[in-house]
Amino acid sequence: MTDRAQQPVERQLPTEESRDLLALVREIAQREIRPRAAEEEDHGRFPREIFTLLSESGLLGLPYAGEFGGGDQPYEVYLQVLEELAAARLTVGLGVSVHSLACHGLAGYGTKEQQGAHLPGMLGGGLLGAYCLSEPGAGSDAASLTTKAVRDGDDWIIDGTKAWITHGGVADFYTVLARTGVDGPKGITAFLVPGDVAGLTAAVPEKKMGMKGSPTAQLHFDGVRVPDTRRIGEEGQGFTIALAALDAGRLGIAACAIGVAQAALDEALVYALDRKQFGHPIADFQGLRFMLADMATKIEAGRALYLAAARLRDAGKPFSRQAAMAKLFCTDAAMAVTTDAVQVLGGYGYTADFPVERLMREAKVLQIVEGTNQIQRMVIARHLAGPESR
Repeated sequence: MTDRAQQPVERQLPTEESRDLLALVREIAQREIRPRAAEEEDHGRFPREIFTLLSESGLLGLPYAGEFGGGDQPYEVYLQVLEELAAARLTVGLGVSVHSLACHGLAGYGTKEQQGAHLPGMLGGGLLGAYCLSEPGAGSDAASLTTKAVRDGDDWIIDGTKAWITHGGVADFYTVLARTGVDGPKGITAFLVPGDVAGLTAAVPEKKMGMKGSPTAQLHFDGVRVPDTRRIGEEGQGFTIALAALDAGRLGIAACAIGVAQAALDEALVYALDRKQFGHPIADFQGLRFMLADMATKIEAGRALYLAAARLRDAGKPFSRQAAMAKLFCTDAAMAVTTDAVQVLGGYGYTADFPVERLMREAKVLQIVEGTNQIQRMVIARHLAGPESR
């Protein structure tokens, strides 16, 4: 692996405060995250202490209200923080995005009493969250979920299984979508479930091709009792809450994807400038120069796309279509860029001595999580042509 430091991305940031914030993030990434990333991913180690540090530094609640411990930052700033973290280690960048996703329901739909009771710990009190929507039989078709919550006086009893849960088994709280009524999207309600509640257990984490340091596990709910005061929003409003969270979460995935792609380009460029063949740096050869140019162009285009969507969100305008476009384009770009980075490094790119093979493996999952890219195309097409006629 090269010893050269990653060159900072030139960013257009709205305030001096946001510029200082990005400088802090780069410092933490360079000092605390990047040096241990390869070894810890290889050993499947989850860096909980990094999330504690990020919480203490005010980086786990950036897009949320300051009155509850958030950072009061616009999404265009928050997403660039995610990009920097993901460039250092995707387990961290994606983990922060998932945590923000888990906070979204309570921050957007909870009562003032609920927000005052729970958000300070979630946003800046060292807690780590997870988001529970998918199930073994309900992935892309999330509205068909079968985990049930049944009323018992002032409580709810939750039974069922959630699947593909990032931070499953290590989170302090879970935002859980469960069926409380009729089949379909109108019978789903959201709940805030403590991580240590009786009846909640996590399966052995999945063995994955990438992001081995980030635990992904099934969660089993066996008579889990939560008070009605932990219901988020109205009964039957859960799917609406979930979709709103996913629109924001897709922008987080897009930003993480560009971070991974940027890290891969940085490694490929350093290698191409150092590696000599036929008496010249391989960066002198036109075929490779064109590859690097295409990689850089995909990254710049993806960054512009996710930032344009973020600015719509910050302005209070609809951004669902643009979020789907950003998630689709940026994650496809990350897969292409990381694959090309492996090619630039040749045989070395296929070894674990250089990070590009890990970045390539990690990029793949970004085309799957928060709605596969096939689902993103469906979302975009519905915005353009209306619902499918069946």
